Amino acid sequence: MSDSPTRCGLVAVVGAPNAGKSTLVNALAGTKVSIVSPKPQTTRFRIRAVVMHGRSQIVLVDTPGIFRPRRRLDRAMVAAAWGGAQDADLTMLIVDARAGLTEEVRAISERLRGGGRPAMLLLNKADLIEPQRLLPLSAELNGIIHFRETFMVSALKGRGLDRVTEVLAREVPEGPFLFPEDDLSDLPQRMLAAEIVREQVLRQTHEEVPHHATVETESWQERKDGSARIDVTIYVSRASQKAILIGDGGAKVREIGRRAREELERLLERRIHLFLNVKERSGWDEEGGRIRALGLDDPG
Repeated sequence: MSDSPTRCGLVAVVGAPNAGKSTLVNALAGTKVSIVSPKPQTTRFRIRAVVMHGRSQIVLVDTPGIFRPRRRLDRAMVAAAWGGAQDADLTMLIVDARAGLTEEVRAISERLRGGGRPAMLLLNKADLIEPQRLLPLSAELNGIIHFRETFMVSALKGRGLDRVTEVLAREVPEGPFLFPEDDLSDLPQRMLAAEIVREQVLRQTHEEVPHHATVETESWQERKDGSARIDVTIYVSRASQKAILIGDGGAKVREIGRRAREELERLLERRIHLFLNVKERSGWDEEGGRIRALGLDDPG
């Protein structure tokens, strides 16, 4: 048994939409705790993943992408992202190296500079651009705010992540663990089920529906044989979106359910009976109660 003290801290992962935040969190945690989709703004609330490294516990807070909000839901998502950064011991700004220093990235960097919290820079998708472009980008960003460390990685391919884990384990403050060592995430299973279904909605409907859909787990029943029955409702804004989601003869919603069930069974290592219902609810993204149900604070 080592006499060295334990270390534990919250690390907020922030950035513009589609920078690869959820992919990074999943890769560092070694398990799926946050949905991953090629569409931006897929993470709607802060998800904590627990990474153990030696005597350190790193609690990753995956935040929604920071963008210019329009709807009430958008404002809640952006507020959640900045709240995650404010609550954390360290902030890690993840930047899509291909996109470079966009207006969004500049605005986020400047706000981080004013926050006074230690920050690190992670240039993601670094394998997809010429190496000589990385150093000028790093220098430009470090000119806006002095980052404690700069990493150049590929979250998707797992390249460069060992060093990220080692540095985070060293930089989090001394203190007791926040979670039992075998906890991979504090994301409740009901919320996980809803998120996995929403991931399939995003993947299967492409541009027709995505950000006009929200998903809620209505009930979770444990069965004697060790399986679980999960009833999930997908809410959309318009009748046309409902028709797209259901598909010809119910084919689309069956495919969404099949893929989501297979993913849940893999993650939960048990048999799952998943039942999906699609309902039209116009203006759901302006409803305070619906926003709070997503785990977000309603900004009003």
